[in-house]
Amino acid sequence: MNVLLPGGQLNGHVTVPQSKSLLHRHLICRFLADGLIEEASGGDDIAATVSVLRGLRAGETTLSCGKSGATLRLLLPVAMALGKVGVTFSCDPQLLRRPVPAPLPMEKTAAGWRVTGPLTPGRYALAADETSQVISGLLLALPLLDGDSEIVLTTPAISRPYLAMTVKTMARCGVTATETPTGYRVPGGQRYRAAPMSPEGDWSAAAWYVVYNALRGEDAVAVDNLALPSLQGDSAVMNYVNRLPENVTLSDTPDLLPPLALLAALSPGKTTRFTGGAFLRGKESDRLAATAAMLNSLGGSVEETADGLTVTGVSRFRGSVVDSRGDHRMAMLAAFAALFATGPVTLEDAACVTKSYPLFWEDYTRLGGKREVLAP
Repeated sequence: MNVLLPGGQLNGHVTVPQSKSLLHRHLICRFLADGLIEEASGGDDIAATVSVLRGLRAGETTLSCGKSGATLRLLLPVAMALGKVGVTFSCDPQLLRRPVPAPLPMEKTAAGWRVTGPLTPGRYALAADETSQVISGLLLALPLLDGDSEIVLTTPAISRPYLAMTVKTMARCGVTATETPTGYRVPGGQRYRAAPMSPEGDWSAAAWYVVYNALRGEDAVAVDNLALPSLQGDSAVMNYVNRLPENVTLSDTPDLLPPLALLAALSPGKTTRFTGGAFLRGKESDRLAATAAMLNSLGGSVEETADGLTVTGVSRFRGSVVDSRGDHRMAMLAAFAALFATGPVTLEDAACVTKSYPLFWEDYTRLGGKREVLAP
Protein backbone atom coordinates (compact mmCIF):
# COMPACT_ATOMS: atom_id res chain seq x y z
CA MET A 1 0.00 0.00 0.00
CA ASN A 2 1.37 3.38 -1.08
CA VAL A 3 -0.02 6.54 0.54
CA LEU A 4 0.10 10.28 0.05
CA LEU A 5 0.72 12.20 3.28
CA PRO A 6 -0.29 15.87 2.86
CA GLY A 7 0.53 16.78 6.46
CA GLY A 8 -1.93 18.03 9.05
CA GLN A 9 -1.70 18.61 12.81
CA LEU A 10 -2.25 16.01 15.49
CA ASN A 11 -4.35 16.70 18.57
CA GLY A 12 -6.14 14.54 21.10
CA HIS A 13 -5.70 11.35 23.10
CA VAL A 14 -4.31 8.03 21.90
CA THR A 15 -3.87 4.55 23.35
CA VAL A 16 -0.78 2.85 21.95
CA PRO A 17 -0.43 -0.97 21.78
CA GLN A 18 0.71 -2.84 24.87
CA SER A 19 4.48 -3.02 25.25
CA LYS A 20 5.62 -5.48 22.60
CA SER A 21 8.79 -6.45 24.46
CA LEU A 22 6.96 -7.03 27.75
CA LEU A 23 4.20 -8.95 26.00
CA HIS A 24 6.60 -11.38 24.30
CA ARG A 25 8.16 -12.21 27.65
CA HIS A 26 4.90 -12.46 29.55
CA LEU A 27 3.35 -14.80 26.98
CA ILE A 28 6.37 -17.11 27.12
CA CYS A 29 6.50 -17.15 30.92
CA ARG A 30 2.77 -17.85 31.15
CA PHE A 31 3.11 -20.72 28.66
CA LEU A 32 5.99 -22.18 30.66
CA ALA A 33 3.96 -21.84 33.88
CA ASP A 34 0.86 -23.78 32.90
CA GLY A 35 0.76 -24.24 29.14
CA LEU A 36 -1.83 -21.49 28.77
CA ILE A 37 -1.53 -19.24 25.74
CA GLU A 38 -3.26 -15.93 26.42
CA GLU A 39 -5.02 -14.01 23.70
CA ALA A 40 -2.99 -10.90 22.90
CA SER A 41 -3.05 -8.17 20.29
CA GLY A 42 0.02 -6.17 19.46
CA GLY A 43 0.82 -6.60 15.82
CA ASP A 44 2.41 -9.20 13.60
CA ASP A 45 5.32 -9.90 15.96
CA ILE A 46 3.06 -10.80 18.90
CA ALA A 47 0.87 -12.89 16.59
CA ALA A 48 4.02 -14.80 15.58
CA THR A 49 4.92 -15.55 19.21
CA VAL A 50 1.36 -16.76 19.92
CA SER A 51 1.48 -18.93 16.80
CA VAL A 52 4.80 -20.54 17.76
CA LEU A 53 3.62 -21.23 21.30
CA ARG A 54 0.52 -22.91 19.92
CA GLY A 55 2.71 -24.96 17.59
CA LEU A 56 4.95 -26.04 20.47
CA ARG A 57 1.91 -27.12 22.48
CA ALA A 58 0.47 -29.03 19.52
CA GLY A 59 3.74 -30.77 18.67
CA GLU A 60 4.10 -29.21 15.23
CA THR A 61 7.42 -29.69 13.45
CA THR A 62 7.47 -26.36 11.60
CA LEU A 63 6.91 -23.14 13.53
CA SER A 64 6.57 -19.88 11.62
CA CYS A 65 8.17 -16.75 13.08
CA GLY A 66 7.28 -14.57 10.10
CA LYS A 67 9.43 -11.44 10.37
CA SER A 68 9.69 -11.44 14.18
CA GLY A 69 13.29 -11.62 15.37
CA ALA A 70 12.12 -11.59 18.99
CA THR A 71 9.94 -14.66 18.42
CA LEU A 72 12.81 -16.55 16.81
CA ARG A 73 15.55 -15.69 19.28
CA LEU A 74 13.48 -15.91 22.45
CA LEU A 75 11.80 -19.20 21.61
CA LEU A 76 14.63 -21.17 19.97
CA PRO A 77 16.31 -21.87 23.36
CA VAL A 78 12.92 -22.53 24.95
CA ALA A 79 12.10 -25.17 22.34
CA MET A 80 15.50 -26.77 22.98
CA ALA A 81 14.87 -26.80 26.74
CA LEU A 82 11.54 -28.50 26.08
CA GLY A 83 13.33 -31.20 24.04
CA LYS A 84 11.76 -30.25 20.70
CA VAL A 85 14.54 -31.78 18.59
CA GLY A 86 13.86 -31.67 14.86
CA VAL A 87 11.57 -28.64 15.02
CA THR A 88 12.26 -25.97 12.41
CA PHE A 89 11.65 -22.27 13.06
CA SER A 90 10.76 -20.98 9.62
CA CYS A 91 11.07 -17.26 8.98
CA ASP A 92 11.01 -14.53 6.38
CA PRO A 93 14.16 -14.52 4.17
CA GLN A 94 15.25 -11.15 5.55
CA LEU A 95 14.97 -12.44 9.13
CA LEU A 96 16.89 -15.56 8.16
CA ARG A 97 19.82 -13.29 7.24
CA ARG A 98 19.84 -11.73 10.71
CA PRO A 99 22.14 -13.30 13.34
CA VAL A 100 21.39 -15.83 16.05
CA PRO A 101 24.86 -15.60 17.66
CA ALA A 102 24.85 -18.38 20.23
CA PRO A 103 26.53 -21.81 20.65
CA LEU A 104 23.25 -23.70 20.54
CA PRO A 105 22.31 -27.09 19.04
CA MET A 106 20.81 -25.82 15.78
CA GLU A 107 21.52 -25.60 12.07
CA LYS A 108 20.55 -23.03 9.50
CA THR A 109 18.60 -24.43 6.56
CA ALA A 110 16.91 -22.88 3.54
CA ALA A 111 13.63 -22.95 5.48
CA GLY A 112 14.88 -21.57 8.78
CA TRP A 113 16.64 -22.69 11.96
CA ARG A 114 16.35 -26.38 12.82
CA VAL A 115 16.79 -27.64 16.40
CA THR A 116 19.35 -30.48 16.32
CA GLY A 117 19.58 -31.30 20.02
CA PRO A 118 18.23 -30.50 23.47
CA LEU A 119 19.46 -27.62 25.61
CA THR A 120 21.71 -28.87 28.38
CA PRO A 121 22.82 -27.16 31.62
CA GLY A 122 26.30 -25.71 31.63
CA ARG A 123 28.36 -22.70 30.61
CA TYR A 124 27.30 -20.62 27.61
CA ALA A 125 29.79 -18.05 26.33
CA LEU A 126 28.42 -15.73 23.67
CA ALA A 127 28.89 -12.29 22.18
CA ALA A 128 26.33 -9.68 23.16
CA ASP A 129 27.13 -6.91 20.69
CA GLU A 130 24.72 -7.92 17.89
CA THR A 131 21.52 -8.77 19.74
CA SER A 132 20.38 -9.23 23.31
CA GLN A 133 17.37 -11.34 22.37
CA VAL A 134 19.13 -14.70 22.23
CA ILE A 135 20.56 -14.01 25.71
CA SER A 136 17.03 -13.33 26.91
CA GLY A 137 15.98 -16.59 25.28
CA LEU A 138 18.61 -18.49 27.25
CA LEU A 139 17.60 -16.73 30.46
CA LEU A 140 14.02 -17.87 29.89
CA ALA A 141 14.99 -21.44 29.00
CA LEU A 142 17.83 -22.44 31.35
CA PRO A 143 15.74 -22.49 34.58
CA LEU A 144 13.76 -25.40 33.07
CA LEU A 145 16.81 -27.69 33.04
CA ASP A 146 17.84 -30.08 35.81
CA GLY A 147 21.21 -28.44 36.47
CA ASP A 148 22.66 -24.98 37.04
CA SER A 149 23.98 -22.87 34.18
CA GLU A 150 26.10 -19.81 33.59
CA ILE A 151 25.88 -17.25 30.79
CA VAL A 152 29.19 -15.51 30.04
CA LEU A 153 29.05 -12.42 27.83
CA THR A 154 32.25 -12.11 25.82
CA THR A 155 31.48 -8.56 24.61
CA PRO A 156 29.66 -5.61 26.19
CA ALA A 157 25.90 -6.08 25.89
CA ILE A 158 23.68 -3.95 23.71
CA SER A 159 20.03 -3.33 24.62
CA ARG A 160 20.75 -3.91 28.31
CA PRO A 161 17.33 -2.69 29.49
CA TYR A 162 15.77 -5.60 27.60
CA LEU A 163 17.91 -8.07 29.56
CA ALA A 164 16.84 -6.45 32.83
CA MET A 165 13.24 -6.67 31.61
CA THR A 166 13.63 -10.40 30.99
CA VAL A 167 15.07 -11.06 34.45
CA LYS A 168 12.38 -8.98 36.18
CA THR A 169 9.56 -10.59 34.19
CA MET A 170 10.92 -14.01 35.16
CA ALA A 171 11.09 -12.95 38.80
CA ARG A 172 7.41 -11.95 38.73
CA CYS A 173 6.75 -15.53 37.64
CA GLY A 174 8.80 -17.08 40.44
CA VAL A 175 12.00 -17.80 38.49
CA THR A 176 15.38 -16.26 39.27
CA ALA A 177 18.57 -15.46 37.40
CA THR A 178 21.41 -13.57 39.09
CA GLU A 179 23.52 -11.02 37.27
CA THR A 180 27.28 -11.50 37.70
CA PRO A 181 30.26 -9.34 36.62
CA THR A 182 30.53 -11.43 33.42
CA GLY A 183 26.92 -12.35 32.72
CA TYR A 184 24.31 -14.38 34.60
CA ARG A 185 24.04 -17.37 36.88
CA VAL A 186 20.87 -19.38 36.33
CA PRO A 187 19.85 -22.14 38.79
CA GLY A 188 18.15 -25.15 37.24
CA GLY A 189 15.15 -27.08 38.45
CA GLN A 190 12.91 -24.02 38.73
CA ARG A 191 9.21 -23.79 37.96
CA TYR A 192 7.37 -20.85 36.45
CA ARG A 193 4.10 -19.68 37.99
CA ALA A 194 1.37 -17.60 36.39
CA ALA A 195 1.37 -13.83 37.01
CA PRO A 196 -0.87 -11.00 35.75
CA MET A 197 0.03 -9.38 32.45
CA SER A 198 1.34 -5.81 32.59
CA PRO A 199 -1.07 -3.50 30.74
CA GLU A 200 1.40 -0.67 30.11
CA GLY A 201 1.68 0.81 26.64
CA ASP A 202 4.67 0.52 24.33
CA TRP A 203 7.16 3.34 24.81
CA SER A 204 8.70 2.65 21.38
CA ALA A 205 5.34 3.49 19.79
CA ALA A 206 4.63 6.35 22.19
CA ALA A 207 8.01 7.96 21.45
CA TRP A 208 6.63 9.33 18.17
CA TYR A 209 3.95 11.31 19.97
CA VAL A 210 6.40 12.46 22.65
CA VAL A 211 8.76 13.77 19.95
CA TYR A 212 5.87 15.32 18.03
CA ASN A 213 4.82 17.24 21.15
CA ALA A 214 8.39 18.47 21.61
CA LEU A 215 8.52 19.71 18.03
CA ARG A 216 5.14 21.39 18.38
CA GLY A 217 6.19 22.95 21.69
CA GLU A 218 3.00 21.83 23.39
CA ASP A 219 1.28 18.69 24.67
CA ALA A 220 -0.84 18.26 21.56
CA VAL A 221 -1.22 14.48 21.89
CA ALA A 222 -1.70 12.70 25.22
CA VAL A 223 -0.82 9.00 25.38
CA ASP A 224 -3.21 7.41 27.85
CA ASN A 225 -1.59 4.09 28.77
CA LEU A 226 2.05 4.75 29.65
CA ALA A 227 3.81 3.94 32.92
CA LEU A 228 6.68 5.64 34.72
CA PRO A 229 8.90 4.26 36.02
CA SER A 230 8.95 1.54 33.39
CA LEU A 231 11.01 -1.56 32.61
CA GLN A 232 11.05 -0.34 29.02
CA GLY A 233 14.33 1.37 28.15
CA ASP A 234 12.61 3.54 25.55
CA SER A 235 10.90 5.49 28.33
CA ALA A 236 14.21 7.41 28.23
CA VAL A 237 12.68 9.40 25.38
CA MET A 238 11.22 11.68 28.07
CA ASN A 239 14.73 12.67 29.11
CA TYR A 240 15.86 13.25 25.54
CA VAL A 241 13.01 15.56 24.58
CA ASN A 242 13.66 17.71 27.63
CA ARG A 243 17.21 18.18 26.43
CA LEU A 244 18.59 16.42 23.37
CA PRO A 245 22.34 16.10 23.99
CA GLU A 246 24.96 16.60 21.31
CA ASN A 247 25.93 12.93 21.57
CA VAL A 248 23.38 10.13 21.87
CA THR A 249 24.47 6.53 22.40
CA LEU A 250 22.07 4.03 20.85
CA SER A 251 23.33 0.81 22.43
CA ASP A 252 20.64 0.65 25.13
CA THR A 253 17.72 2.20 23.23
CA PRO A 254 18.10 1.34 19.53
CA ASP A 255 14.42 1.76 18.67
CA LEU A 256 14.61 5.43 19.61
CA LEU A 257 16.89 6.23 16.67
CA PRO A 258 14.14 7.10 14.14
CA PRO A 259 12.08 9.41 16.39
CA LEU A 260 15.17 11.03 17.92
CA ALA A 261 16.70 11.48 14.46
CA LEU A 262 13.48 13.26 13.46
CA LEU A 263 13.79 15.52 16.52
CA ALA A 264 17.43 16.25 15.72
CA ALA A 265 16.71 16.85 12.02
CA LEU A 266 14.16 19.54 12.93
CA SER A 267 16.38 21.29 15.50
CA PRO A 268 17.89 24.08 13.34
CA GLY A 269 21.37 25.25 14.19
CA LYS A 270 22.18 22.13 16.19
CA THR A 271 24.22 19.03 15.30
CA THR A 272 23.50 15.72 17.03
CA ARG A 273 25.74 12.67 16.78
CA PHE A 274 24.19 9.23 17.21
CA THR A 275 26.72 6.49 17.96
CA GLY A 276 26.86 2.87 19.14
CA GLY A 277 24.29 1.65 16.63
CA ALA A 278 26.20 -0.51 14.14
CA PHE A 279 23.88 -3.43 14.97
CA LEU A 280 20.94 -1.40 13.62
CA ARG A 281 22.11 -2.35 10.14
CA GLY A 282 20.68 -5.81 10.83
CA LYS A 283 17.12 -4.76 11.68
CA GLU A 284 14.10 -4.99 9.36
CA SER A 285 16.11 -2.64 7.16
CA ASP A 286 19.59 -1.23 7.45
CA ARG A 287 18.06 1.31 9.79
CA LEU A 288 21.04 3.68 9.76
CA ALA A 289 21.06 3.87 5.97
CA ALA A 290 17.26 3.97 5.73
CA THR A 291 16.89 6.80 8.25
CA ALA A 292 19.62 8.85 6.58
CA ALA A 293 18.20 8.29 3.09
CA MET A 294 14.64 9.20 4.09
CA LEU A 295 15.53 12.36 6.01
CA ASN A 296 17.92 13.55 3.30
CA SER A 297 15.26 12.95 0.65
CA LEU A 298 12.98 15.24 2.65
CA GLY A 299 15.59 18.00 2.76
CA GLY A 300 17.30 17.04 5.98
CA SER A 301 21.05 17.06 6.58
CA VAL A 302 22.17 13.63 7.74
CA GLU A 303 25.56 11.98 7.40
CA GLU A 304 25.80 8.24 7.85
CA THR A 305 28.74 6.93 9.89
CA ALA A 306 29.96 3.41 10.59
CA ASP A 307 27.93 3.08 13.79
CA GLY A 308 25.45 5.92 13.68
CA LEU A 309 24.35 9.21 12.16
CA THR A 310 25.40 12.85 12.35
CA VAL A 311 22.30 15.01 12.03
CA THR A 312 22.34 18.78 11.48
CA GLY A 313 18.98 20.41 12.05
CA VAL A 314 16.93 22.25 9.44
CA SER A 315 13.81 24.35 9.94
CA ARG A 316 11.43 22.43 7.68
CA PHE A 317 11.18 19.43 5.37
CA ARG A 318 10.07 19.36 1.75
CA GLY A 319 7.76 16.93 0.04
CA SER A 320 9.29 13.82 -1.52
CA VAL A 321 8.74 10.19 -2.41
CA VAL A 322 10.17 7.87 0.25
CA ASP A 323 10.29 4.09 0.75
CA SER A 324 9.72 2.36 4.08
CA ARG A 325 11.90 -0.54 2.90
CA GLY A 326 9.40 -2.80 4.62
CA ASP A 327 10.40 -1.41 8.02
CA HIS A 328 7.56 -0.37 10.33
CA ARG A 329 9.66 2.26 12.05
CA MET A 330 10.60 3.86 8.72
CA ALA A 331 6.92 4.08 7.75
CA MET A 332 6.18 5.88 11.02
CA LEU A 333 9.14 8.20 10.45
CA ALA A 334 7.66 9.22 7.11
CA ALA A 335 4.24 9.80 8.68
CA PHE A 336 5.56 12.15 11.36
CA ALA A 337 8.05 13.87 9.04
CA ALA A 338 5.15 14.69 6.70
CA LEU A 339 3.59 16.77 9.49
CA PHE A 340 6.56 19.17 9.19
CA ALA A 341 6.92 19.25 5.40
CA THR A 342 6.07 22.08 3.01
CA GLY A 343 4.68 19.61 0.47
CA PRO A 344 3.10 16.16 0.47
CA VAL A 345 5.15 13.07 1.19
CA THR A 346 4.49 9.90 -0.81
CA LEU A 347 5.27 6.77 1.19
CA GLU A 348 5.81 3.43 -0.50
CA ASP A 349 4.87 0.27 1.45
CA ALA A 350 2.92 1.91 4.26
CA ALA A 351 1.19 -1.28 5.47
CA CYS A 352 4.29 -2.62 7.25
CA VAL A 353 3.28 -0.72 10.42
CA THR A 354 1.21 -3.79 11.35
CA LYS A 355 4.41 -5.42 12.59
CA SER A 356 4.19 -3.45 15.84
CA TYR A 357 1.26 -1.00 15.66
CA PRO A 358 -1.73 -2.41 13.73
CA LEU A 359 -3.96 0.65 14.25
CA PHE A 360 -1.27 3.23 13.53
CA TRP A 361 -2.87 4.73 10.43
CA GLU A 362 -6.32 4.79 12.05
CA ASP A 363 -4.88 6.64 15.08
CA TYR A 364 -2.87 8.97 12.84
CA THR A 365 -5.88 10.09 10.80
CA ARG A 366 -8.22 10.23 13.80
CA LEU A 367 -5.80 12.63 15.51
CA GLY A 368 -5.63 14.87 12.43
CA GLY A 369 -2.94 13.46 10.18
CA LYS A 370 -3.91 13.42 6.49
CA ARG A 371 -3.55 10.26 4.41
CA GLU A 372 -4.70 9.26 0.93
CA VAL A 373 -4.29 5.68 -0.26
CA LEU A 374 -2.69 5.63 -3.72
CA ALA A 375 -2.40 1.91 -4.37
CA PRO A 376 -3.55 -1.24 -2.56
